[in-house]
Amino acid sequence: MIVDAEQAASLTDALLGCGAASVDIADAHAGRGGEQPIFAEPGAEAVPAWQEHRLVALFPEHADVQRALTEAAGEAGLALPSYGIGRVEEQDWVRLTQSQFAPIRISQRLWISPSWGVVPDPAALTVVLDPGLAFGTGSHPTTRLCLQWLDQHLQPGQSVIDYGCGSGILAIAAARLGAAHVVGIDIDPQALQTSRYNAERNDVAIEWLTADAPAPAPADVTIANILSAPLAALAPLLARLTRSGGHLVLSGILPAQVENLTRIYRPWFDLRVGAIEEGWVRLDGIMRAGVAALRQ
Repeated sequence: MIVDAEQAASLTDALLGCGAASVDIADAHAGRGGEQPIFAEPGAEAVPAWQEHRLVALFPEHADVQRALTEAAGEAGLALPSYGIGRVEEQDWVRLTQSQFAPIRISQRLWISPSWGVVPDPAALTVVLDPGLAFGTGSHPTTRLCLQWLDQHLQPGQSVIDYGCGSGILAIAAARLGAAHVVGIDIDPQALQTSRYNAERNDVAIEWLTADAPAPAPADVTIANILSAPLAALAPLLARLTRSGGHLVLSGILPAQVENLTRIYRPWFDLRVGAIEEGWVRLDGIMRAGVAALRQ
């Protein structure tokens, strides 16, 4: 059923009160020309709600759906919107979910695979990572861009800081690729919990830190796959986390944001576009010698 923004919340509550097991709310124009984004990067103003919402309620098999819808509309003080009723057939939901996450080939030697996946190359270096609440399964272009940099440029024995570690995928891949010391940092406790779990499954030792913890020693490689607004705000910190002559790798950037970010990082790095995939940009740079004073 389609309702406007003011009706969506009250009707959702009423549907749940009348027996719905769940209610999904989405943009009524999703996938069409009128789709309206409501999320924004930190510091940017977000649209508070879609103009029109599509509500999909899930009811138990033997529920009197028509009666529940009528009662819910009455409780919400609304006329009953037009609606349709369909049946959700029973399935093996675990198997269906798992089928959506297959092993991902990053390079000739590096793969990302869920624990139930089978990598076709038995000699491959595989990072085992199940989908979870934290960002980073290897399926998003920004993550792949960072993994490709690590595979191509990371030297055995180097130190790595993964800032905004999410699921820990980049930190774990760095450790599997031979980094001597790896630190993962995030502001989200759930992300750090997921990262620790994933690191244990991959049998790698990584130091996990909250963003407000004392900063670790500058690393040979600092990598951050976030978004352009936080990357801009983090420039002085990421510079302090990178040793003189060390590498900085940034992703989560759109082409229109490249010029601004390269300008912000210019006191420490000469950033260049390292790669572009599906409209996302990776910026690479090396910490200039003689900028220690700017890092204080």
